Amino acid sequence: MKTTLLAALLFSTSVSAIAAQPEAMKNPLSVHVLNLQTGVPTAGVEVELDQQQEDKWIKLATGVTDNNGRIPALYPQGKTPTSGNYRVVFKTGDYYKNQKQKTFFPEIPVEFTLENNGQHYHIPLLLSPFGYSTYRGN
Repeated sequence: MKTTLLAALLFSTSVSAIAAQPEAMKNPLSVHVLNLQTGVPTAGVEVELDQQQEDKWIKLATGVTDNNGRIPALYPQGKTPTSGNYRVVFKTGDYYKNQKQKTFFPEIPVEFTLENNGQHYHIPLLLSPFGYSTYRGN
């Protein structure tokens, strides 16, 4: 009985995860934060997505990294991506404050150009309290 219940639960969880993947895959933007100090994903980092419109930045969405340090779908659901300049702002100061640790960077803004060509944009952040690195991932 326990084996059957466990198998059913695992199957249900796997099906749910597979069903959720296409939505995340359709979303044009994901982010990932990895802690360089510990080598593990960084959960609990708030991330903001902004779009540049003329000389202003307009907030489109926010999210918080999950236990894997990821936000798999940051672009607003139901909104069609448009070409232009965007930025993701990693709220690292808040994260380190919650960890009771000092940091040199209260926020890390990463500006990029999105071309509406159906491609997926992935922005990883390799993070430590006094340095960071980022690149276009896949």
